[in-house]
Amino acid sequence: MALPLKNKRILITREEKQAKDFARKILQFGGIPVEVPLLKISCKRDEGIKELSQSPELFRWLFFTSANGVHCFFQLLKEEGINYNFLTGSKFAAVGCKTAHALENYGFQADFIPSTYSAEAMTHEFFVAYSRIEEPVLVIRGNKSRDILPCWLKEKGTRFETVEVYETGARFSKKDELNAILEQDNLDVLTFTSPSSIDAFMEMKEEQIRYLPPIVCIGTTTKDRASEWGLTHLLVPEEFTIDGMMTIMEEYFEQKG
Repeated sequence: MALPLKNKRILITREEKQAKDFARKILQFGGIPVEVPLLKISCKRDEGIKELSQSPELFRWLFFTSANGVHCFFQLLKEEGINYNFLTGSKFAAVGCKTAHALENYGFQADFIPSTYSAEAMTHEFFVAYSRIEEPVLVIRGNKSRDILPCWLKEKGTRFETVEVYETGARFSKKDELNAILEQDNLDVLTFTSPSSIDAFMEMKEEQIRYLPPIVCIGTTTKDRASEWGLTHLLVPEEFTIDGMMTIMEEYFEQKG
């Protein structure tokens, strides 16, 4: 069996726990994962959660834009001793399949998943599936989440609330390790799965390191952030998932020969 990523050294920058699945896929295709998790993700308390659960009015829709948001939201409910029953009758929108799967772990099914993993697709496609949005809406987000959904809901005149349930921060303790690896100049691909990972990389990378190998971004939002930093040779998969990133790396190396 041909191994399209045989002996290719691939830098993984995503959060440590999430990097493991990516690393396993790379190994299965003969690649060498180089894990340097540049992000740390931690759940945070939002004082509004208890108030929201006690509200007499049912949230008609809950919007989740990441699996992290799902896990932290339900973890915080558990810590507060809040029964999930207040969500009975609500509908759930998930930005992608991984987020929808995370919901299933807590006994809920996603009623809406856009065809493309992005907040833009979420807003554009929602009204194709639903002629109107039932309100009020709850948007579950992180500290670095973009304002695409809140701005969209505001423009539509929809009543909504937001809760911030997790924080994404850079792991500056990895700076020396990152630069030591980059200085070896033996990486074949860099991978990034969020704009935050791009930011962390550029904030930690030493200025004297000029040459970088091809960069695979999980989606257009991450690619746009890379372009803003002046990075080039950017590859984006058709499917904005880890599997999509695997596919585009395989295609790249097959074409390169």
